[in-house]
Amino acid sequence: MRRDLVEILCCPVCKGDLLLTVTEENGGEVLEGILRCAACRVDYPISEGIPNLLPQTVCEG
Repeated sequence: MRRDLVEILCCPVCKGDLLLTVTEENGGEVLEGILRCAACRVDYPISEGIPNLLPQTVCEG
């Protein structure tokens, strides 16, 4: 994932701004890290350069 994509991404739950924390980077590409919503504090992982922005669901079954 390119760093500049953070500017156009938002939290899928509340539409808040996302803060990027990088744990692994290669040539300007974020390979591993976390996108955290500043408003609702939900974390979205970045794995192998792909951000997972699917909202967390809880199964009550």
